[in-house]
Amino acid sequence: MGNNVILTAVDGHQLDAYLAAPAATPKGAVVVIQEIFGVNPHIREVTDRFAAAGYLAIAPALFDRIGPAIALAYDADGVAEGRRLKEQADANSQDDVKAAIDFVASAGRVGAVGFCWGGSLAWRMACDRASGLGSAVSYYGGELPTLAGRDATCPVMAHFGLLDASIPEQGARSFAAAQPNVETYFYDAGHGFNCDHRGQYDAAAAAMAWGRTMAFLENHLT
Repeated sequence: MGNNVILTAVDGHQLDAYLAAPAATPKGAVVVIQEIFGVNPHIREVTDRFAAAGYLAIAPALFDRIGPAIALAYDADGVAEGRRLKEQADANSQDDVKAAIDFVASAGRVGAVGFCWGGSLAWRMACDRASGLGSAVSYYGGELPTLAGRDATCPVMAHFGLLDASIPEQGARSFAAAQPNVETYFYDAGHGFNCDHRGQYDAAAAAMAWGRTMAFLENHLT
């Protein structure tokens, strides 16, 4: 189990983050970037999994600029509210992720792993030379096809579900074609396939993607 800490972004904004530490000396750090549902139980569980694997892991609460402790359910109301909040928070989201990167940088090289909105942010941060990232992993990041013209400054891995209605297969494959240096994988699964709190969860795809992610981080952070 982790605990909450306070981060300070470059503009002075303070935000909560969920921090989970490994049992031994960290072999690096991982910033877990939330979906549109906030730092909810699933995101905290993912953060704990990275800590159990030996990383100092942190999940910044990107909705804190709008209100404290926002965690939404995986239902139609949660999706609608999450999209609304994301539109409000996105302008400052990279500054808030950067605050989390800086907070855990003393643990060694830092990677970012993002899901949904966070998957898009992981790519955007990877393309920012000032981010300080050593690697990034994007799970079903919807913006990747439209941002395929950007250049990453660190190694990147991307996971897409071929049954993802929000990211058409053509767009995902166009990203892979435009970014041959990105390790891109496709799964017979829908959006959110990594999340065992939602109906789209696909255990086989989640396990395969997680194994690839862990090997990628081990290779680029340790």
